[in-house]
Amino acid sequence: GGVHREEQVVRYARVRLGPPGLWRANLREASGGRLAAAMEITTVYQKERREFGRPVGHFATVSPVDLGGFDTAPTKREEYIERNPSSLAVQAVPEQSEHQVNTERFKYTSVGMFHQEGGWPKDVDSTEKEQTTRYRKKVEKDEEYIRQVKALGEVIEGPIMQNIAVDIYEEYFQGEYADHSTEPPSAKTLSVFKDPNETKRSVSSISWYPDGGKKLAVAFSTLQFQDWRQEAMSNKSYIWDVNNPNAPDQELAPSSPLNCLQYNPKDPNLLVSGAYNGLVQCWDTRRGEAPVETSIIEKSHRDPVYDVWWLQGKTAYECASTSTDGQVLWWDIRKLAEPAEQLSLDDKGAAPGAGPMGGVSLEYSTAGGKFLVGTEQGKVVACNRKAKNPSDRVGTIYEGHCGPVYALARNPFFPKYFMTVGDWTVRLWNEDIKTPVMTSNYAKDYILDATWSPTRPGVFATTKMDGTLDVWDYFYKQNEPALSLQVDGDGLARVKMQEAGRWVAAGSVDGSVYMLELCDGLSQMQQNEKQGVSHMLDRESKREKNLEARAKELRARELRAKGQAKEEGAEAAVPWEERRKEVEAEFWRLTGLTGPEGVTGEGIEPSEKSSETAEQ
Repeated sequence: GGVHREEQVVRYARVRLGPPGLWRANLREASGGRLAAAMEITTVYQKERREFGRPVGHFATVSPVDLGGFDTAPTKREEYIERNPSSLAVQAVPEQSEHQVNTERFKYTSVGMFHQEGGWPKDVDSTEKEQTTRYRKKVEKDEEYIRQVKALGEVIEGPIMQNIAVDIYEEYFQGEYADHSTEPPSAKTLSVFKDPNETKRSVSSISWYPDGGKKLAVAFSTLQFQDWRQEAMSNKSYIWDVNNPNAPDQELAPSSPLNCLQYNPKDPNLLVSGAYNGLVQCWDTRRGEAPVETSIIEKSHRDPVYDVWWLQGKTAYECASTSTDGQVLWWDIRKLAEPAEQLSLDDKGAAPGAGPMGGVSLEYSTAGGKFLVGTEQGKVVACNRKAKNPSDRVGTIYEGHCGPVYALARNPFFPKYFMTVGDWTVRLWNEDIKTPVMTSNYAKDYILDATWSPTRPGVFATTKMDGTLDVWDYFYKQNEPALSLQVDGDGLARVKMQEAGRWVAAGSVDGSVYMLELCDGLSQMQQNEKQGVSHMLDRESKREKNLEARAKELRARELRAKGQAKEEGAEAAVPWEERRKEVEAEFWRLTGLTGPEGVTGEGIEPSEKSSETAEQ
């Protein structure tokens, strides 16, 4: 068993011994060394490991030793007071103390470096394209330059040939879909970005960094009229690094609070914003916290700018804005002195003298000049910037909600369909139909914002005034949200999904921005999802078209019935004077009396109509 007991082993060489005399002789020979080679004497002492180094287990009894005595001093007794009784507690355990130490906390600051073209000779102006081109051609013809390029080409040729032979970016499982239908929908909070100011403001706009979503631009403002916070609150908005929620990565310092803010999808260093005082401003993150361009207040909106969008075109410098003053303005950020174009949102079917409809939300994601505007009257206006006739720039008007249209978004997979948010419902529309094809159930609280998932055609997220974030999945069910989370207690005002469809940023009315991560089932495309959602939307559109055609038919039939009734009534009508005379004659005839003018009614054949009237 691995336990070695103490034992003594002594081995001796066996020697055959005879009689005593012979035994002694043999022993003498052995002692003489001739048998030493045949003898083996070994002594082995073995103990358990725990026996080594053990302390002494007992004490010896000794007699006491007198170390001396204490001399008494009666005079000292008077200096002390006897304590009777005297109690002394002794604990036979070692005394311990507890200490806490917190290490020094360090604040991390992100520092960037901007690289630009340089290294030109002094006689070459880098801003002049002709000079730089001439210098490049001169260098390329130099023999030393050609020799160095050839030498470097031989070094890099091997790795290039290896990359050609093996595709390290090959996607082996392309086209396959993971089945997440059995996985329950879920989301978890990753970070919380809070307004660093003492006076908290509402989150009015959220924009993700277009290249990977590593940053988050958030605009803060308070839109309540004569709010007590307006005098004490700051005008600043902030840009955060998603990996560092403790402090903003950069500040934006406008002259008035920002209501909307959006990154340029073609140049991530540029942002455009709309302010509370009606100004449109352009920002360059490489040039500090101040705006690089600002519109003139005389040429800007007369009300707060509620939404702004970058335009899809050949250049990356055009944008459009809308406001409750009833205008849509187009801008070029290189010269914001005045708008390039403007459009008034006039309602053609309104009463004479009615003013334009105020714009609250804008949707300009499609190219070609077509866009949508959500108004504070609850209507959605389809506009076309490139219409041949100026009067046709304001096109179809959809009767949307009972209150302002807070959010407006096109489906990224099916641009013909768009979603609106207002009052207590979310509605899905088809451009060709004036009524919504799908409408959610009425919620108990206001729905304030919505956004489509960029990776799944049937998924979108909405925020409500009670602080709930709802994630809908129309591919599986349409009557209720697939996931509902209570994110904040004061209400969520804005929501935006990152381009990968994994992260969701939700802004609250108390100035906090929550970054959540959705599960794979809500962020990854499901098998046959795009085809299934397309069939569902087409089916609902056909159903709504049939209902609309039936309603038109019933209205036409009703109008025809009213027209026929009017025609029959006109033919059967008798002039009142003739009818009165017939009634009077019939009356005198029945009574047998003579009228005031000697009319007796004899010889008069009253008409059937007058007889019935007289009887009544």
